[in-house]
Amino acid sequence: MGLSFSTWRAGGYANAAVPRRADPATLQQLGGQTMGTTWSLRFDNPRMLPLEQVREAVDAALARVIAQMSHWEPASDIGRFNRAPAGSRHVLPKEFAEVMSCALHWARISEGAIDPTVGPLVACWGFGPDAEESGLPSPEAIAELRARTGWQQLDFDGARGTLLQPGSVTLDLSGIAKGFAVDHGVEALRGLGLTDLLFEIGGELRGIGRRPGGHPWQVLVDGESPVAQRIPLADMAIATSGDRWHRREHEGHRWSHTIDPRNSEPVAHALASVTVLHAQCMQADALATVLTVLGPDDGLAFAERHDIAALFIGHGDVGPRATRAWIAQTGA
Repeated sequence: MGLSFSTWRAGGYANAAVPRRADPATLQQLGGQTMGTTWSLRFDNPRMLPLEQVREAVDAALARVIAQMSHWEPASDIGRFNRAPAGSRHVLPKEFAEVMSCALHWARISEGAIDPTVGPLVACWGFGPDAEESGLPSPEAIAELRARTGWQQLDFDGARGTLLQPGSVTLDLSGIAKGFAVDHGVEALRGLGLTDLLFEIGGELRGIGRRPGGHPWQVLVDGESPVAQRIPLADMAIATSGDRWHRREHEGHRWSHTIDPRNSEPVAHALASVTVLHAQCMQADALATVLTVLGPDDGLAFAERHDIAALFIGHGDVGPRATRAWIAQTGA
């Protein structure tokens, strides 16, 4: 896709672009692979730190998130918790505990529209590392798995950072961990003294500071839609959830990878995507999932109640709708 050097796409994959002649030598770029997708970085490097030093800081931060929270890695902390015996209590690493606290906060506020225990149902519908490939799951299989899910089963002590395994509960933080990884990478880069950068993982972005010359970083929201809009990302993060990238089909039935934990079925409404702006990418990622599950009407009402900057884009003739907070943030 053809993106300008200062513009990145939210909710898609950002490709490196050829620098413009007006860009100074201090405006640099890096990229790599992580979490089954790509990461990309644009940053002002006035002290000309070695690029390898910057890359190592990013790689170390992302490796830490994977080692703690990747349910694709059996040896991760989350993998060990998922296999742990009933009644065992686990001291979570600081980052893992922070993500759990955020996930459970929004699970409670949204009455279960996001649920870190939904992993078995995601697999039942054919997604994730343990995906079933047998097509549509039977009502009996879904009912059996529902007994193993439910965020209310989790006994999390936020003050001590400990979590009790009640028995056969499988955590899946894929609806929030990538956003946290963006934040964690940004903090690692700040630790090097970098103050002006735009960092992205698989379409989730966070910008801090400004481009050389004082202009804000910019992102192209929903770049494949006729309603695409370019917005500044000044000390803000952006995340998108939707069904255009991951879907399954079997014998004429098509369904989204986003599972509604409240009824154990894929979401089936007119939303194509929801994009959320927030100071933290972890929060934006979690909220994009919440609003996608809630749908176009309940999601918009939830976002307005909680002053969430969100853009809702529907399929077909359903036009885009933005919250008051989104309009205030972007001027759209």
